[in-house]
Amino acid sequence: MQTKKEGESTYTFASRPRPLQNRSKYRESVTEPSDGNGSYVNIMYDRRVVRGNTYAQTIIPVPAPKDPIEIQRQQEARRRAIARRRAKMQFRTSTPEAVEGRQHVDIQTELYLEELSDTVEESTVECQTDAFLDKPASPVFIPAKTGRDVGTQIEEGELFDFDLEVRPLLETLVGKTVEQSLQEVMEEEELASLRAQQRAYEELRNLELVEVQRLEKREHRHRQEKERRLRQQREVLRRERETAEKVAARAFSRQYLVDLLPSVYTTLKEHGYFYDPVERDLETVFLPWLMAQANGTLEKHCAARAIVDMLIRDVAQRKSHLYQQMADKSPDPS
Repeated sequence: MQTKKEGESTYTFASRPRPLQNRSKYRESVTEPSDGNGSYVNIMYDRRVVRGNTYAQTIIPVPAPKDPIEIQRQQEARRRAIARRRAKMQFRTSTPEAVEGRQHVDIQTELYLEELSDTVEESTVECQTDAFLDKPASPVFIPAKTGRDVGTQIEEGELFDFDLEVRPLLETLVGKTVEQSLQEVMEEEELASLRAQQRAYEELRNLELVEVQRLEKREHRHRQEKERRLRQQREVLRRERETAEKVAARAFSRQYLVDLLPSVYTTLKEHGYFYDPVERDLETVFLPWLMAQANGTLEKHCAARAIVDMLIRDVAQRKSHLYQQMADKSPDPS
């Protein structure tokens, strides 16, 4: 941005601050950027350098400040774009990790190999610019004198009489001064009266406040006494109600227990909680043993009968078989 004001002979230059660009490992070909923002090697390609006469340079107007809302909107859009770019980088598939015992190595896949080194080749280039010439100070413009000088003689008393002309001014000043003084005195008296009325009002207000505080304290004491007596009365009523409930419960329990004890004893006796030990021993020990012995004896008798029946059946079958054989062997009488 170039600025040059009228009446100034020096040239000033100012540019907006900008962040430095990342420097690449290898030197790229130096060309003139199209947008005017880039790193220049040759100063002759920089548009900010003015060559030649600077007196007739066009003054570039200073850009108006941008709207804060527009700046905030642009920053928000830039942040969203950066977040979107980061999300794409995260979801982008990358080269898998090398297996155990191997490692990835960068190699050249071009047709012609190029020797790579960490040392960057450098070269020095110089150029000569024109000397900076200061504009000499412009001479002060003095217009040429034209016409003739003419003088007029005025005697004393010809234009006005000072004593006569100054009288209205003095009367006005004195009148205004006296009027202002009277107004100030009246204002002071009015202020004094207002202060007296204010003091009287403050005293009356203080008295009323004291009376109000006394009435509030008395009302507070009455309210506390009323609440205390109400609490005492509620406590007395609660105790009377509890006493009446206890008396009623005691009478009800006595009346209920009169018929409850015989019924309880009868129920317990029916359910077998009161029993004769000998009878219980006979029922639980002797009778089960006797039934077990009788069942064993009956089972033995049944087994013996079954064995006898089997023997008898076998003997009868053998005799029947022998008789059948004898009948078959005997001759026919006819």
